[in-house]
Amino acid sequence: MPDSRPGASGRPASGPGHRNAGDRSGSPASVLVAMSGGVDSSVAAALLAERGYRVTGVTMKTFCYGDVPGPARTCCGLEGISDAKAVAARLGIAHAVLDVEADFARDVIADFVSEYAAGRTPIPCVRCNSFTKFRDLAARADLLGCDYLATGHYARTVRDDGTMRLCRAQDERKDQTYFLWGIPAEVLTRLFLPIGDMDKATVRQTASALGLSTADKPESFEICFVPDNDYAGVLLRYLGEDHPALSPGPILFEDGRPAGEHQGYARFTVGQRRGLPGGSGEPMYVVEIRPEGRAVVIGPASSLARTRVVASRANWLAGPPDPGDEVGVRIRHGAPIVEARILERGDRHFSIELGLPQRAITPGQSAVLYRGEIVLGGGVIL
Repeated sequence: MPDSRPGASGRPASGPGHRNAGDRSGSPASVLVAMSGGVDSSVAAALLAERGYRVTGVTMKTFCYGDVPGPARTCCGLEGISDAKAVAARLGIAHAVLDVEADFARDVIADFVSEYAAGRTPIPCVRCNSFTKFRDLAARADLLGCDYLATGHYARTVRDDGTMRLCRAQDERKDQTYFLWGIPAEVLTRLFLPIGDMDKATVRQTASALGLSTADKPESFEICFVPDNDYAGVLLRYLGEDHPALSPGPILFEDGRPAGEHQGYARFTVGQRRGLPGGSGEPMYVVEIRPEGRAVVIGPASSLARTRVVASRANWLAGPPDPGDEVGVRIRHGAPIVEARILERGDRHFSIELGLPQRAITPGQSAVLYRGEIVLGGGVIL
């Protein structure tokens, strides 16, 4: 069974740490902490400093804030940098800003745009975690000579039969493992997730007790490079108004009959009801997007139910399951984990059969596989 080791403060330490924070030379081990300027990463840094680690906070500058209106208050905006600096000063730890704009544009924004152009609905936070916040952070940790890295995600790393595993957070309501399946497996051996055993109320109470300015800071639910949630505006800026994804096309019933016209299939996602023509006698939903014909296909709620999921770009964090294995799967953030059976599994793909039909299985979203609380891996739904 997985075992979470206690930290020096007596709190469970979600990560690879030890009761003694020193390295073999007797010096304090060093940790590079990603600090977004929110309360979660602030408390993560505080807990590690309390346990005796030599902590350096870093805030990642992911894009040019002057290019778009409104992002200053997001987790990665200018306010976030200022708040992270203030928390670091309060804790007496070093802080730096890392410019990862070029890598972020390539790995996250370009994928976001290309996925919508292909008729899928991407999750940029998965890409950001898979590349910017973990792969690139680990590379910076190496350059700075840091032994470990840490973030303020609600998840846990625990030792299972001598191997470090990514596990669901203690507070299931805040669990963020759905967004973490793509992180490099080798990062787990040096990763701390200090708040994975805490709920949000406890995190805020801890921040308040420590006098951190972020204690009552509201959570940000926006995508950092999508101000005011206007993702179509982002696509317009990158693709241009003449791109097929943003051009008029037909809305079709499942049998091919015309139902109306849309102003760009990238403005729709599977399961969507808003913006569809009426007069059908029963509610209609988007059931498929066909980029090759610029078509948005609609049907009744019953047409959204599926039992088969096929995923690509798989990443395995634990021993990958074999065909026939029973696993748990989550197909969208906040959805319950449901039983499934592995039909086929490769290094970079898998297909599963769900025990119960699920609604609106959406291409571009993630399918994350679990064995109990352990994250086996995941992939992008096709």
